This record gives sequence, C-alpha cells and structure tokens, in this order.
Amino acid sequence: MLRNLYNEDHEAFRSVIRDFIESEVVPVHDKWEKQGHVDRDFYLKLGELGVLGINVPEEYGGAGEHSYRFTSVISEEIARAGVSFGAWGIHENLVRPYLLAFASEEQKKRWMPKFVTGEMMGALAMTEPGTGSDLAGVATTAKLSADGTHYVLNGAKTFISGGVLADRVLVVARTAPPSPENRRSGLSILFVDTKSPGYSIGKKLDKIGLKTSDTAELAFQDVKVPVEDLLGEEGQGFKYLTHNLVEERLAIVVGSTAQAGAAIRFAIDYVKERKAFGQPVSSFQNTKFVLADCEAEYQAAQAMTDRAIELFDEDKLSPADAAACKLFTTEAASRIIDKCLQLHGGYGYINEYPIARLYTDVRVSRLYGGTSEIMRTIIAKSLGL
Repeated sequence: MLRNLYNEDHEAFRSVIRDFIESEVVPVHDKWEKQGHVDRDFYLKLGELGVLGINVPEEYGGAGEHSYRFTSVISEEIARAGVSFGAWGIHENLVRPYLLAFASEEQKKRWMPKFVTGEMMGALAMTEPGTGSDLAGVATTAKLSADGTHYVLNGAKTFISGGVLADRVLVVARTAPPSPENRRSGLSILFVDTKSPGYSIGKKLDKIGLKTSDTAELAFQDVKVPVEDLLGEEGQGFKYLTHNLVEERLAIVVGSTAQAGAAIRFAIDYVKERKAFGQPVSSFQNTKFVLADCEAEYQAAQAMTDRAIELFDEDKLSPADAAACKLFTTEAASRIIDKCLQLHGGYGYINEYPIARLYTDVRVSRLYGGTSEIMRTIIAKSLGL
C-alpha cells in the first residue's frame, strides 16, 4: 500500500541511517549481544550523527524538529537490518519527553546539551519488585533533608532498561504518603546521578530478547539527591508519568510494525532460496497463503501506525487511540513474526537468522509500556464500559 508519510528529507535521512547501521552496527552487533549491551562510545557516535537531538530545541543543541517522523525512520531502519541500538529508545522516547516537558529552564540548560551529544545517557526507573503496572504501589522513598537542600533516596527498582550504562536516571519515588482519596498522590520524580554514593547497580537481568539493551536492578541506600534535581513539582509524579504514555506507546507501535515488515522480508528471502522436495519453498501454496495473510495484516498495522504518527504530530493522538494502536500492532507483529519463523523451519530457531532475534525481541512489546490487558482496559473505558 502506497505510503505518503515521508518526504525527500526523511528519505535522505533514511539513507544516512542505513549507511551508519551497515558500517557501525552490523559488524559489532554479535559482540554487543554477547556482552549484554552496546559499547558506551556508540552513544557518542549517535550524538555525532545528530540522532539524539532530533526533537530537542536548537537552543539546547538539538535540531528542533517537532515531527516524530525522523524517529520513525530510525526504528524502521533498525528493524530492516535486524539489529538494535541498545537503550537508545529509552533515552530518546522516554527520558527526552520528560525533560522537555517538565524540567526548568535551568535544568534544561544543564542537562540537554550532554543529552544530545550522548555524554549523558538517561534511563527511567518506575517498576519495583511487586508493583508491576500498579504505580500506586511504589515503595521507594525520597525524604527531604532538615535543611531542605536535598532528598534522601531509599528503595529498589527492577526491569530498568539502560540501567547499566545510564549516567542519570529518572527515579519515581514517594515524597509523601498516599492520601486515602488518591493512592497515586505523593509521587515525585528525581533525576538521579548514577555516580552518587549509595547508588548501586544490582543484578544484570538476562532477558530472552533485546540482548543489546542493558537491563538491571537498581538499589538506593541513603542517596543524597540535590533539590535542584527534582523534576517539576513535588507530588506531581503520577501526572507526569501519564502525560508521556502516548509517546511511549507510539514508539512501541512504530517499532513493532517495523519488525513485522522486516520479518516478512526475511521470510520471503529465505523461502525463495530454500528448497524442499526439489523445489523452492516459495512455490508451495501454503507458503504463498501464509505470507499473503502476513502482508495483509502488516499493511493494516502500517496504515494504523502512519495515522498515529500523523495525529501525534498534530497533538491529536489520544490515550485511547494510542492504546488501541499498541494493542493491535503488537499483537499483529507477534502473530506475523511467529508465522514467518515457522516458514524458516528449524533454522528459524537458530540465532544466526535474524527472524530468531525478531521473535524474542517483539515479545516484550505486549508487556512494556502497559500490557495488552491494560490496553484493553483503557480502550473499554473509552467506550464507556
């Protein structure tokens, strides 16, 4: 289906990203997967390329681009090559929106230039053991010191993507007990320096997918966080978290759809080359029908994704629409990639083939950013149910 989402500037940018992936990522990607994270200087290379500052205003060193389209191009090219950029998505799609929306002018001037160059990589720490999707259950505390100069942070977080290499982490903590009327009150966000005494990286989590994205448990023991590093206003943390969910889910939508499209291309290439019973696997009717079904479902997901990007650029993508897009595209991508792996036969289960990586990587898309069950709840609520 013909797409009209991109113009010549986007396609020129696509060529740059494609060349960069070929020269800087493909040769070392296997090493990254084995070590569990990208090389730290890779983020500096992304900074030099301008990838980390696309949507950052020019006064802070960025390109000042409002549209999400350039970021979408990056996600598509990553999927096309069957690689990943480590925790780039966390830094760009999660941390950046919080800083731009809620940081003070002084904080933006202090943080954003290094954010853009890759000298300061960020992560987001919300989830705790036992809390999952229920942020009202956050137990990490940040108590203001008697002299009012700093908070004392205590607690633990888990499933923190980018948590190993991050230089600063947005930590959700309780600065006040919840009120009886609102369990989500009393939450605040601190941008914590990972070099602070008492800050420690615990167990590095061994995931089934997203191998180049460093994921870890974090612990805070009497960590002193200057009051100047409080993001926005105290007690407004939950409101801030919900504000960014639309963009976070859009990023997952774009990535999942791109992975589905890549899986179809990998499968087509494979079945054309692979022979069974003396003829190419592509010649069998079952192969043609399976890929036809995959393509039809992919095109529906792509049309939905493109429309979501357009609405987001117009500030019109609602939380319910973002939830519907995430539910449909992530579930569709999982079905498509599973079918494409099946067409590879036993080789689809071998990590040497990119379809195997897509299969394990896409699974988390139905979990993070809100599970499929949470998406259904949001959609049902929008229907008045």
